[in-house]
Amino acid sequence: MSLLERIKSSTKHKRVVDRRIYAGFVVEDKPKSVDAEAFRTLRTNIQYSSFDKEIRTIAVTSSEMAEGKSTVAGNIAISFAQGEKKVILVDCDLRKPSVHKNFRTSNLVGVSEVLLGKVSLDEAVQKHNNNFNYLTSGKIPPNPSEMLGSAAMTNLIERLKDEYDLIVLDTAPLRAVTDAQILSTKVDGTILVVRAGKTKKDVVIEAKNLLDKVGANVIGSVLNAVENTRGKYYAYYGNEDEK
Repeated sequence: MSLLERIKSSTKHKRVVDRRIYAGFVVEDKPKSVDAEAFRTLRTNIQYSSFDKEIRTIAVTSSEMAEGKSTVAGNIAISFAQGEKKVILVDCDLRKPSVHKNFRTSNLVGVSEVLLGKVSLDEAVQKHNNNFNYLTSGKIPPNPSEMLGSAAMTNLIERLKDEYDLIVLDTAPLRAVTDAQILSTKVDGTILVVRAGKTKKDVVIEAKNLLDKVGANVIGSVLNAVENTRGKYYAYYGNEDEK
């Protein structure tokens, strides 16, 4: 079976399975919840984070693994789509991708195949609804940092900007590899996800310093998974300068 035949087969199968995304994307699963409202507040803060330039490309990263960056990236993307923006979520974590798992879909083709010219962008992008699409990582390459730092990746982002109002990049953790640092230089703003009760202060400071070293525009941070009396999942957005 050819690559395109496998894509078509996977797409056909996807139509007959449960298309609901997993419960972590509260803005769609539980739109009236406190958690969803927190992401709508985050959306507003992002929109007003720059007076001189509209934020159209965002990289979402974290200090370490398992801090919830992919959940935050997905909720940010969907919340903007609900605000009538045309949005695409791109899985740029080419080492441990999760977008295809979160959306219960195929990862046969994605960012890797588009950058290598094996498939067109239109063939790789998957549609969730009229305002929201996503692009999975594709097969894990042997040289993720080089691929993400290439001119082909820069061109991909520019092509996406021609079609979408907002591009959200889900990137690898900062302390593990240089991927997020590389991508932060290609976007309008970077968001650092911190997990409450787990991420140590010195680790967060180190992650912020890594972004500063490459001149990244850190527009804020999200404190993820805060326990409070109104709900078990909560997100907070604040200016990094306040730290």
